[in-house]
Amino acid sequence: MTPAETTKKQHTGIGDPRNNPRGGPGALPELSYEDDALHEECGVFGVLLKDPEKNAAPLVYYGLFSLQHRGQESAGIAAMRDKNIEVRKGMGLVGEIFNPETLAPLRGSAAVGHVRYSTRGSSVIENAQPFVSRFKLGSIAVAHNGTLTNADVVRELLEDSGVGFTSSSDSEVIVNLIAKNYKKGLERALTDTIQFIKGSYALAVLTEDALVGARDPNGIRPLCLGKLEGEGWILSSESCAIEAAGGKFVRDIEPGEVVIISREQVLSFSFSEKTRRAVCSFEYVYFARPDSVIDGIDVYGARIRAGEILGRESAVAADLVIGVPDSGIPAAIGYGRATGTPFGMGIVKNKYIGRTFISPDQAVRERTVSIKHFVIQSEMKGKRVVLIDDSIVRGTTSRRLVAILKEAGAKEVHIRVCSPPVRFPCYFGIDTPHRRDLISNGSSAGELCASLGADSLAFISVEGLLESLEPRNGGPRGGYCLGCFTGEYPIPVPGEAGRPGPEG
Repeated sequence: MTPAETTKKQHTGIGDPRNNPRGGPGALPELSYEDDALHEECGVFGVLLKDPEKNAAPLVYYGLFSLQHRGQESAGIAAMRDKNIEVRKGMGLVGEIFNPETLAPLRGSAAVGHVRYSTRGSSVIENAQPFVSRFKLGSIAVAHNGTLTNADVVRELLEDSGVGFTSSSDSEVIVNLIAKNYKKGLERALTDTIQFIKGSYALAVLTEDALVGARDPNGIRPLCLGKLEGEGWILSSESCAIEAAGGKFVRDIEPGEVVIISREQVLSFSFSEKTRRAVCSFEYVYFARPDSVIDGIDVYGARIRAGEILGRESAVAADLVIGVPDSGIPAAIGYGRATGTPFGMGIVKNKYIGRTFISPDQAVRERTVSIKHFVIQSEMKGKRVVLIDDSIVRGTTSRRLVAILKEAGAKEVHIRVCSPPVRFPCYFGIDTPHRRDLISNGSSAGELCASLGADSLAFISVEGLLESLEPRNGGPRGGYCLGCFTGEYPIPVPGEAGRPGPEG
């Protein structure tokens, strides 16, 4: 999507006197009632079965269910049968879109699927994936997670050469590039395409004869390989979905690696010179399901360790530690272990709402936030409570949680956050506000604490976060993208005025 596709209400930033009702420098603005979260965009899943008479689409359906947390706005499945691709996609959750009737036409021994969370308002069926291209030499379907930083330039070049687009998603740039180069052969078409695009991507590509996976040179977005014993192969954004389809995790796709899976073999090659691994650190903090393993790091274990380190860095006398469901709970357990503070439930999440960011419409977000979290009052009365959250973005959810905990009888509420302050936008597949809208940008911890109504506030340090991601099995130390915390990105990014559009 191009930056001009949507308009977004402009907010002035923390410390801006236009936001300061008292006129003093550095005062915090009144927070609008928005959800306080970073927003992942997509999950991809693909299956190729050795037996051409078997059907891969039901397995992709199960895989997408397990990746639903990565995108809840639209979903789709494309299946290959007799060199013809059939695709079904729609707006909503996987279980709302697919049933026996809608799955019935999707027959084929190879299929790819996608779940999507759009960013910046591109909530339209035209941007739902997978994208399919049918051309003289064959057909391909592409499912993409990530964001291309040069999508506008590539789109313009393709349009100048006569290529048409049906969506505003930069994922369609990828499918059109592959199709344009397909006369060179599959391997060359893939190589030329991925050397031309810049940014973050995990790709699952379906061709007439193969299932292809590719990961960007820095490995920003995750992708892994699984095996259906004696039956075929799986590509997935997360390892948890491989098990849901009856497979076994084999390994992660390496940064800069392409795997081409056919019924006879699995070929692998690297399309780039060795670059610095820079896996998105927020996959471990928030996005990934806790039972996943990404690049050798157990997500649940990393969250436990982050809580332990947080307790070591910023312990406070308290009677109870609770976590904001769901990703804050493992860190709260770790914090309790490190400090000796009893762990309790405290907050109940309405699981039938899902993550409140699933609707790009702000009015809907505001209504759903107010009915998302509820307090177990018997746990709160007269207690000093430590509230563990994964991140603070705009601060509105944190402010509300502090208020309802105190309304329930908590004597003190101390916020501890298992990621560093988010001060910079993401350009690689996470929908973050502009820098001026990030509440930690330009505010001190004391100002932020007062704004949220908490008794104290502390974030894990960058060094502490990296320590939580240290491999526990003696494996090599990984590299991580910390751009949203430090402003230092693994590859060049445009200025905020020209932020790249999301892939959707």
